Amino acid sequence: MPWGWLEALLGHACPGCGGRLDAPLLCQGCRQGLRAFAGPGVVYLGLYSRVGGVVRALKYRRRFALAALLAKPLAEGIRAQGWELEGITAVPTLFPRLLLRGYNPPELVAREVARRLGVPYRRVLRRTRYAPSQPTRGRARGRLPQDLFAPSLSVKGNWLLLDDVLTSGATFLRAKEALLRAGASQVYGAFLAVRDPGALGPYR
Repeated sequence: MPWGWLEALLGHACPGCGGRLDAPLLCQGCRQGLRAFAGPGVVYLGLYSRVGGVVRALKYRRRFALAALLAKPLAEGIRAQGWELEGITAVPTLFPRLLLRGYNPPELVAREVARRLGVPYRRVLRRTRYAPSQPTRGRARGRLPQDLFAPSLSVKGNWLLLDDVLTSGATFLRAKEALLRAGASQVYGAFLAVRDPGALGPYR
């Protein structure tokens, strides 16, 4: 029996709203409420206050199948922007963290988005060092080392860079800079959740 149905039978709560789980992984109401929003050069599924529970379930509770559910509306929102993409990649995590968790949540979603859009997914970037979590407010890029990310291969054309949560935007901007160094001519952003709407400004 699929885990989603088993969760429903056991009375587990929906990670999106905390209500009754009447469908696998995510209740029908939360499923129907999933849709993409667009900002300058970015697409995202909503504010963290609204979709954070789903993101946490994917990120910390090993609900892998949520990646496909989240990728569907995200891909639709990306397609609506008309971006001509050469490829899609995800913001990488540190290798020890990847070993401990066993997966990188943004990569799971990015692979599903790439499949739906018919665009190649590539691991273009690697994370070279640890950096502390960024504050919700303000632009903290200057506090992060410039070599936080490094290219693993060369690319060209327009690329989509996907991360799970946009907080201050500092980490994403460092990853974007590395992707441009890899050869991308334009980098667009996609996120599952946004903590601070004010951080959406600089990604055109």
